[in-house]
Amino acid sequence: MAAKLLLTQLGYDQKLIERVSYIVGHHHTYSDIDGLDYQILVEADFLVNLFENETKEVGIISAYQRIFKTESGKEICKTMFGSEK
Repeated sequence: MAAKLLLTQLGYDQKLIERVSYIVGHHHTYSDIDGLDYQILVEADFLVNLFENETKEVGIISAYQRIFKTESGKEICKTMFGSEK
């Protein structure tokens, strides 16, 4: 709700506001990712969580194989965690 309010106050287009609100509200839903914007947010969220939770290599590999679809996300994951997945 905060994203919707902020974007409305800043004068953004209603279509963009709805998309951002949807993605923010569903960024912990990993099925039915319906766009590159959503995929990028999910991958970024995973990178932060893997790092902050000090996830062990087996968890990183699992996330890499299940979640990461973009070439950039895959490269960042490899760089952050130092191995080929």
